[in-house]
Parts: sequence; structure tokens; C-alpha cells
Amino acid sequence: MAPREGARHTAAVPAPPAFPDYVGKDDRLPLGVKLAYGAPNFAGAGMAIPVAIHMSIFYSDTILVPLGYIALAVAFARAFDAILDPLMGWVTDRTKTRWGRRRPWMLAGAPFCSIAFIALFSPPESLTEMGAARWFTVTFVLFFLATTMYGIPHYGLGPELTSDYKERLSLFGWMEGFSVLGTMVAAAAPALLIPLLGSDRSAYAALAIGMGALLTTLYVILCVRIRERPDYYGRPPNPLVPGLRRVMRNRSFRVLLAVYLAASITGAIPGLMIPYFTKYVLRPENPNQWIGLFLLTYFASAFLFMPIWIRASRRFGKKAIYLVTLLMGGTGSAALFWVGEGQLHATLAILVWAGATFGVRLFLAPAMQADVIDYDELLTGKRREAQYGALWSIMTKFAVIPSASVPLAILASLGFEPNVEQSGTVRLAISGIFALLPAATSFVAFGIAIFFPIDEKIHRAIVAGIEAHRRGETAIDPLTGARLEPAGDRGVDEDAGWFLDHFSSRELERALETGQKPLVARVGIWIAASALVFAAGTTVALETVGSLSREPGVSTILAVMAAGIGLTGTIFHSIRLRAALRLEASPLPVEVVKAHLELTRRVTATPAALGA
Repeated sequence: MAPREGARHTAAVPAPPAFPDYVGKDDRLPLGVKLAYGAPNFAGAGMAIPVAIHMSIFYSDTILVPLGYIALAVAFARAFDAILDPLMGWVTDRTKTRWGRRRPWMLAGAPFCSIAFIALFSPPESLTEMGAARWFTVTFVLFFLATTMYGIPHYGLGPELTSDYKERLSLFGWMEGFSVLGTMVAAAAPALLIPLLGSDRSAYAALAIGMGALLTTLYVILCVRIRERPDYYGRPPNPLVPGLRRVMRNRSFRVLLAVYLAASITGAIPGLMIPYFTKYVLRPENPNQWIGLFLLTYFASAFLFMPIWIRASRRFGKKAIYLVTLLMGGTGSAALFWVGEGQLHATLAILVWAGATFGVRLFLAPAMQADVIDYDELLTGKRREAQYGALWSIMTKFAVIPSASVPLAILASLGFEPNVEQSGTVRLAISGIFALLPAATSFVAFGIAIFFPIDEKIHRAIVAGIEAHRRGETAIDPLTGARLEPAGDRGVDEDAGWFLDHFSSRELERALETGQKPLVARVGIWIAASALVFAAGTTVALETVGSLSREPGVSTILAVMAAGIGLTGTIFHSIRLRAALRLEASPLPVEVVKAHLELTRRVTATPAALGA
């Protein structure tokens, strides 16, 4: 039988530390553990705000890097970052050291990220224009690489700390509370540091050094204070491609992913457009001060309402509160379309309403996804926190790339000119992009989130089913009613099942009709198609970038995005090709393939299909 990817035994490593004594039998976590886990997000958010809002104008106006190069480098770095996420999830799930599988990557990634962030906001003054452009590209890419190194393992550790439905709300609530605090500090810091230190260069360098040192310190504290649970640590790793395929079979995950994708389509617009909306639509006498006040109001509202939302989620459930906040965020965004010149206090009131929902979606989404991962364990018998986080991340990061650049290209095409009064068409476009587009995606996300199936009662049944499997007993899938034997007792050898999951059910059904050898050709077609998308996107991007002194058009940004997706697909299908070649050399018995397809159908069937 052809062995599955990742089936080879790895060398023995020293055992991880003993089971953490701070985890009680009821999976409750002490406050110190929650603080240690969540506090690094203060510095992480403190880095994200300068990158999202201040970085472009810092390099264009202070360092004098051409805008076209900045936009192209940002699109490239974000696509590169998205490609890295699933690979990092696969790597951290397979890591085996005496310190665990998550903590070594956090200890290495945090100082690496700190150095890259400091370098990003501290370019040498002696650099030429092109030298500064290269410095920006390299440090920006390294920053995203390092963020992935510590961020994916950090996310993967969270669901492992506790399986309690409500305790996860508290854990991720503390985590995102620190995120909102870091966001508030980073939003206000430039306005305070620039007058104090006398220049943009000095202010951003000081902010970078402070946040970088804090990030490293907080991750060291996390890794010293929190030990990984050996009942998760000792589980065998998952093969990359079959793991991702099984993730996508999880119906509850697909719903949650669709919700987040809908919201991510306009994810970069609020931060990108609020300076333009303030300066050219509201037109206050001192726009920079009002921008700072708007940001502080929005994030302060998010922070103050966080405890209220946590309590409400405990009482009414995660899904109900998530739906409420999607409606509040959507109506708040839409209301901003109707404010105009001089209506500053009305804008502040709307931002309080909309900002109150910002933090809750940050902690509810990972808390709901942790429940989805538990359901996946019931279906597959394996834990894949990092793989889930990586797939979540790669898809949403690709989705957000256009919103970081396309709005500016639209304004340019409508005749936008900086530092002058804009035409009515441009002002209308600014309001529509800033207000109506995020509102529309919030309402779409609301419509999808209604179908999320896991509540507290369902989750208790999921956990009970997992415990039954550990005892060697059959469990009932609470979402479909299907009977689920333990993973090793389902009539299909586990190694064979994982190996066959390199291929879709449709591919395997065709293989039953025409033989298993043609799978090589089919996978080869997918590789060729993905490589063609990558080559076409790269070619278009290089041909349309034009002069570095102008902003690339929409086609350039979409071409970079397509190139990234094409490269990801090429890697994905190349891994599948290796499995197809193995299967061609050693075909599996037809009975094994049929049994695998029947098991897949039973595990993923809807209740109606089972009844039929």
C-alpha cells in the first residue's frame, strides 16, 4: 500500500514538560495564564496599526519612495505572506522538541519580527531613492515572514489550552482586549511623538523600538508561563494536502470562513479611507487632529464595550452576539454615508456605535473557530489548530489585497488631486467607498452567519463524542445524526484514508471507472493551469507597473493577487502529483477506494441525505 504523506516515523525527542498544573479538571484557566497568552497581542496590534495606516505615507512623503513601488511592494508582500500561512501551520503541527511544538517558533519569530519592524521604520538617511525602495521591500517582506512565524503557532496554542465553551470566550476576550489597547496606543502615538521628537523619522523609529522590545518581552513571558499540554503535543502530525482537504469538508468551518471572507473583502477600506473622508468630505480646519480623535473614539468604544459583549456571549451564545454586532457595524458604516461637511460630532456619535462592535468580532471569531476545530476532531480523530488557522488566514489575506489598493486607483480615475477641494463626484466616491461598501459586506456576512450550526448545546455533544472516541466507543455526530466510530475503527485503514485524501471524491470516483493511473495526468493538468495563472499574473504585473512615479492601476494589483494564487495552487498540486505517482506505481484495491468514498460521504452528509 502506498504510504500517506507524513507517515514516516520521526526521530525520538525528549518528552515535553509535565501536564500543566494550572489546568483544572473543568478546563478552567487562571487569570495569569489568560493574561500571559493575550498580552503579546498588545505589541502585535501596536505594530499592525503603523503598518496599515502610517507606513505608506511615511515612505512616500518622508523617505520619498515612489508611490507605484510602494503599492506594488505591498501587494507582493501580502501575497507572499498569505502563501506562507498554510506552510507554517503544517510545520508547527509537525514540530517536536522538548519545549513543545508552538513555543520554539514564538521564541524565534518574535525577536525576528522586532528586528524587521525596527528596520522597516528606520531606513538609513544615506539611501538613494531606489536604495530606499529596496530597503522597504526587503524589510516589509521579512516583517510578514516573522509575523507568520510567531502568529500561526500563537493562534494554534489557544484552542489547546482549554476545551471549555465559555472559558474560550474569556481567553480570546482577554487576547483581543489587549489587541484593542495596542491599537489605541499605536493610533495616538505618532501625533504625540512627532512634536516631541521633532521629526517623522525619529518618531516612527522610537515607536518601532518600543513595540519591538515589548513584543519580544511578552512572548518570552508567554513561553515561560504557559506550557503546552502533552495530550495535544503527543498526537501524530497531519499531512498537508489531505489535512487541508479535510478542513474544507467541515461544513461549520466553511460557513464561518465564508462569513469572514465576506467581511475581509472591504477589510482595509476603513483604515485606508478615513484620512480622505475626514479631510475632503468632513473638511475640518485641522484634519490631522480630527483623524486622531476619530481613531481614538472608535477604538476606545471597542475597548469599553468588550466586557459587556463577553458577558452577553456567555448568556446568549456566541452566534447570537456575533449576528447583533454584524448588524450594528453595518448600520454604523451605512450611517457615515449621510454625514457631510462640518458634521464632526455626528460622525463621533456614529463611530461610538460602530466601534462598540469592533473588538467583539475579533474575539468571537477565534472562539467560534475553536469550537469548529473540536467538531473536526470528532470527525477525523485529529487536532489541526494551526492548519485551520493557516487556511483561515491565507484566504482572508488574499481577499483583503484589493481593498488596500483599488480604492485609490478608483479615486485617481475620477480626477482626485491632493490638497485641493474635490469635485462632487470624487467626494461621493469617497463616501461610498468608505461607508457603503463595508456596510454591504457586513450585511452579507450577517446573512451567511445565520447558518452557523454550533451553539453551546451542540458543543457539549461534540466534546462528549470526542471523549467517547477516546474510550473506543461509537459517537453520534450532533449536526447530522450520523454514527461515528473511532477513527481507527471505520473500516478503512487510517494511513490509506489520509493518502487517498490527496484527491477529491470526484477524482476517486473517476479513478474507479478509468483506473488509478490517469490521476497523474489529471493532477498534471491542475499544475499546468495553476502555473499558467502564476505566469500570466506575473507578466501582467511587470508590464503594467509602468513608471514607479505613478500609482499602479487596478489591473496591476489584481495581477499580483492572481500570481500569488497561481503559485499557491502550483505548490498544492505538486504535492498531490507525488501522491498520484505513488498510486500509479502501487494502486490500492478497488474495495479500499470504495470504502473510503462511502466513509467520506457518511461523514460529510447532511441530515436530509442521511435520512434518504
